[in-house]
Amino acid sequence: MDWTSTIKGFMSYLQLEKSLSSNSVDAYKRDLAKLEQYASTLEPTKSPTEITQDDLEGLLKSLADLAIMERSQARMVSAIKGFYKYMVLEDIMKENPALLVEAPKLPKKLPVYLTIEEVDAILGAIDMSHPQGQRNRAIIETLYACGIRVSELINLKISNLFLDVEIIRVIGKGDRERLVPINQSAIKHLKLYMEEIRKHQKINKGNEDFVFLNRRGNPLSRVMIFMIIKDLTALAGITKNVSPHTFRHTFATHLYEAGADLRAIQDMLGHRSILTTEIYSHVNTRHLKNTLEQYHPRFQKPEETPLAEEE
Repeated sequence: MDWTSTIKGFMSYLQLEKSLSSNSVDAYKRDLAKLEQYASTLEPTKSPTEITQDDLEGLLKSLADLAIMERSQARMVSAIKGFYKYMVLEDIMKENPALLVEAPKLPKKLPVYLTIEEVDAILGAIDMSHPQGQRNRAIIETLYACGIRVSELINLKISNLFLDVEIIRVIGKGDRERLVPINQSAIKHLKLYMEEIRKHQKINKGNEDFVFLNRRGNPLSRVMIFMIIKDLTALAGITKNVSPHTFRHTFATHLYEAGADLRAIQDMLGHRSILTTEIYSHVNTRHLKNTLEQYHPRFQKPEETPLAEEE
């Protein structure tokens, strides 16, 4: 089989069987295009079914030689493994050449999150006298109250708000649905925005059910949410690199530090695996270590350590 038809079949499999988002499918397609390009440089050139483990390891070595980031290499290995697993499942190949191919080890990167004071500072930086200020307050409140992704926020529908019972329905990755509690503060500002601002603005046909709209009556874009948060962060005097996802990390971190069960956090975030959620236990460990270093006398700097009393 040739590369074009095989990759096309795999893309259809990802969309129909795995229910992956279009962004994820596009990422797989780009990575497999690199494999196809590499295969064309081999002597002789190889089709997808002729690729061996040595070929795949040669590709990864070439990426490392080009100083391609390890995270990008790991993503490519994931795409290649998925591709050849599909080939075996569909009986296109008998053996999986990617089975023993290893991705580079990635250092565990702890997520950036905000303190409660920093969240308050961002909320305090919003100009509530402006109509868009009401909307932006509702956006920040919802991100922090529910820990939803930016894609889930911009696609949030009025028909999925059950504010009388303090619940919202979220459509996550792969169109998976989950119910997430929402607190009274976020409910208050959502209602203020919808009743005092959104209700009185022009709404373009087809957008009637979207919660958050721009001034032209269309749903907000991911880029717009990023810009709103960057502007507010700067106004609040916060130097951290804050994005919409930072509020998701903040939501989970604050819950875990307060004693919430990791499984409950997993459900609210919509993680398929508890391993993904476990990063927040490491964040909490760092928080405890920082507290210990700050307050325990044995962890003070040498010049600050009290001298032992003379006998």
